[in-house]
Amino acid sequence: MTTADFLSATRASYDVLADDYAARFQDELAAKPMDRALLTGFAELVRNGGGGPLADVGCGTGRVTAFLHGLGADVFGIDLSPGMLAVARRHYPGLRFDEGSMLGLDLPDGGLGGLLAWYSTIHVPDERLPGAFAEFHRVLAPGGHLLLAFQAGDEVLRLTEAWGRDVDLDFRRRRPEWVAGLLAGAGLTPTARTVREADTGSDFPEKIPQAFLLARKPVVSGAREDGGTN
Repeated sequence: MTTADFLSATRASYDVLADDYAARFQDELAAKPMDRALLTGFAELVRNGGGGPLADVGCGTGRVTAFLHGLGADVFGIDLSPGMLAVARRHYPGLRFDEGSMLGLDLPDGGLGGLLAWYSTIHVPDERLPGAFAEFHRVLAPGGHLLLAFQAGDEVLRLTEAWGRDVDLDFRRRRPEWVAGLLAGAGLTPTARTVREADTGSDFPEKIPQAFLLARKPVVSGAREDGGTN
């Protein structure tokens, strides 16, 4: 599948799922205290870094963007799907949501203090993931922080139907150590790694482990993070 085909299929699938997705997952964070804790800590790191706003890349219906905004983060959302963005703008009219792809972000070099990819790299083919991470490195300011969330594993789950609708989506489950290696290869330094085991007894059951990786763009050699020089 070419890049254009993958992007088109992902966009079209989420366009048709947008309303159902919002209805099913709008309250998911309320049932996941560990996720809230990770996002809260990440928002604090970005805020204390002082390197610019936080982009929620692959924001979907905007629920995580809104959570971060509620923590005081200077945050905006980016998503590939106009349908998902329409829901986000309807639910959170005071927040900024832009259409775009993580493979070619319409953002200046070094303009972000933080970047969140919360289950949004899972549809990117393996061979395209280094390019996405290179984009993350490009748009982050020196000292900026990145948080990834994704399903841990080795296999690819392919869906051609979801909630009674036709879709064309591949969900790529990945080993955290492999993803961390790709981040390092893109010039982003992994700083923390955690895996939450499968949980089938909650209101939002998860059949497989969930992985979270925190990374940072190194500060330019010879400069302090406050903008001075050594």
